[in-house]
Amino acid sequence: MTPHSRTDNDTWYRPNVALIMVSLYIFFISNGQAQDPRAITAHPITQKDPIHLDGLLNETVWSQASPASNFLQQEPVEGQPATEKTHVFILSDGNNLYIGAKLLDSEPDKILSYQKQRDADLVTDDRFRWIIDPFRDGRTGYFFEINPAGLMSDGLLSAGVGFEPNKSWDGIWETRVTRNPEGWFAEIRIPFRTLNFDPSRDTWGINFQRTIRRKNEEVLWSGHRRNQGLYQTVHAGTLHGMTNLSQGIGLEIIPYVSAAWHHMSEEAKSHTYPTDLGFDLQYSLTPNLRAGLTVNTDFAEVEVDQRRVNLTRFPLYFPEKRDFFLEGSSAYDFAVRNGAYPFFSRRIGLDEEGVPVPITYGLRLGGQAGRYELGFLQIRTGQHGNLPKEDFTIARIKRSLFQQSSLGVIYTRRAAAGGNDTSTPTDRHTVGMDMDLKTSHLLGDKNFQFEAFFVYHTDPNLGGFGSFHQFSSRGIRINYPNDIWRIHTSYREFGINYNPAVGFIDRVGIRRLNPGMWYCPRPSRIPFIRQFEFGFNHLAMWDITHRHLETQWTSFTVMRINFESGDVIGIEACPRYEYLDESFTIHEDITVPIGDYRTWTWTINGNTAVHRRIASGWRLSRGSFWSGHRTTYAGDLNVKPASGVSFTFAFEKNDIDLVEGDFSTHLVRFLGEWHFNPWISVIANFQYDDVSDVVGLFTRFRWILTPGSDLYLVYTHNWGEDPTGLRRYQFHTLSRAATMKVNYTYRF
Repeated sequence: MTPHSRTDNDTWYRPNVALIMVSLYIFFISNGQAQDPRAITAHPITQKDPIHLDGLLNETVWSQASPASNFLQQEPVEGQPATEKTHVFILSDGNNLYIGAKLLDSEPDKILSYQKQRDADLVTDDRFRWIIDPFRDGRTGYFFEINPAGLMSDGLLSAGVGFEPNKSWDGIWETRVTRNPEGWFAEIRIPFRTLNFDPSRDTWGINFQRTIRRKNEEVLWSGHRRNQGLYQTVHAGTLHGMTNLSQGIGLEIIPYVSAAWHHMSEEAKSHTYPTDLGFDLQYSLTPNLRAGLTVNTDFAEVEVDQRRVNLTRFPLYFPEKRDFFLEGSSAYDFAVRNGAYPFFSRRIGLDEEGVPVPITYGLRLGGQAGRYELGFLQIRTGQHGNLPKEDFTIARIKRSLFQQSSLGVIYTRRAAAGGNDTSTPTDRHTVGMDMDLKTSHLLGDKNFQFEAFFVYHTDPNLGGFGSFHQFSSRGIRINYPNDIWRIHTSYREFGINYNPAVGFIDRVGIRRLNPGMWYCPRPSRIPFIRQFEFGFNHLAMWDITHRHLETQWTSFTVMRINFESGDVIGIEACPRYEYLDESFTIHEDITVPIGDYRTWTWTINGNTAVHRRIASGWRLSRGSFWSGHRTTYAGDLNVKPASGVSFTFAFEKNDIDLVEGDFSTHLVRFLGEWHFNPWISVIANFQYDDVSDVVGLFTRFRWILTPGSDLYLVYTHNWGEDPTGLRRYQFHTLSRAATMKVNYTYRF
């Protein structure tokens, strides 16, 4: 973007050193110790006491173990006893950890269990969740979750206050669930080969949470306060008796085979029948450090991206969905929520259009060594169109500090393999450092967090090692994420040439200030309302060179109401200022010209409780937009006619009236799911938008043969408008493909 010549009184800010010092002082004086946690002991069993995994808990050894009981409410009434009893038992035979749960219910006919798909979001169902922290470090751990239909979900927990688990990790474990007049019972078996742990430590962290969905009730065994919760492993209870554990020899081999049929457009009439073989190999160098090798990696089963209509002049961020890059990805999290992204895995194995690039091989190392969390990737991609073979290196180290904090370093390298191809720079390096200081004991029981980061990279196209300010990003963030008050502020700078070779950035050459504050009272005198929300989120961006204001907006949460029923309604208002120093094309031949733009938008949105058999969400937005006005209608409808069956229809329409021209955009999506049981499922995803004018179909059949072994059948079909124009409003085939893939896990 070209410099802006205005010389008015627009202001800009740098981080206040005094504020940083005060924040650090508050952090250090408040970094106290947690209260004595609850404790449970794993009851030892032998081969003479086999557990038959059937969900009945009728073996004698279950009655010999002391249970975790006396769960307390987090919602709706913090600290009150749970309205339904829960008892959790733990056994260990040296090879497996067994968890038995008796989830008693006085109204068993009202237990909800709509979902059956692996890793589904269980916001609709009753559920039982637990976390395991084998290193007892209060930062990392494993997350598991089941429902009364036997659904299995799992993920990895990384350091952070209230961060969601990374559900991309699929561990090998089993569960069986039964329902009876007392409630629902579950038996779970987790092989120790599935977990990384320190064999010298006989005490782990563990915690349990139960959701009684019809009451919107959340109860926990430990850490029940609203400022605590299951995801904060520092508040977990202790699990004793973790001795004499075995991971076998620690070797895991996962071969796969795939066969496909590809058909291009009707005009080309070309058919291909590609087949592929590959494998993953993993070996535990130590019980807490695992190495992996992947050869000829294939992603045929990965679901398509969810389409979005982009009405901005900046690129959109799409999340990673490929298992190889998702597993263990929490180790590479860097200054989360600060937008620096020195490593973005979608820059590997995908071109600029999202088309797969073949991955020849990849090496992976991950786990913990003492107080250090480690992550390493070395990947080579194959030739693809004009892209040469490339090598990618990513290295990440995080050092634990104090009780919940860490200091980390990340390094990435991208280079053309062999160095003989001049179409791609031979070497591009990125190095970054981030610090995350946090406590859960500010003023006794409040969460507080201070983050700082710095990233610098080279670029041979721009002279190699460039100016510190031009080729770097840096920033700080202060966060106070608590129940009644939530406050944060951040300051970031992105140089005009900041563009990490294996990273992501949507906007450069700016200074960015982002404060926000929300007040969320709980009205005890209004029984049908759980919580109100009032607040604001402000964003201001200045040109980093000339210090003039480019973007400024404030999103006011005028009112948001969370009802006890689970329904939500909210009203928002957003005044906005934008200065364009370059025109941009917003739609076909409509261009927004250079100039100042001041707009104001109102939004009303809401959703019904998702546990209802028919649930919906909606959003209506109206206001000024660039040189004119914009009205947005968006909504979704979810119908669950039976357990394991659901249909979702979603749409978004934008009516835009500008001085330069009028246009509308439409996006529709239909998702149908039929999960016969937790091991066999079929999904179908239709998407259409009139910006790309492409109708897309993605269908996938998945059969989990055994934990860690899968059969996939995938069919995709894309249609576009008839290029000849002879068949108006008719679509013709752009491409279609069918793939079968089988992978099987062998453990030794």
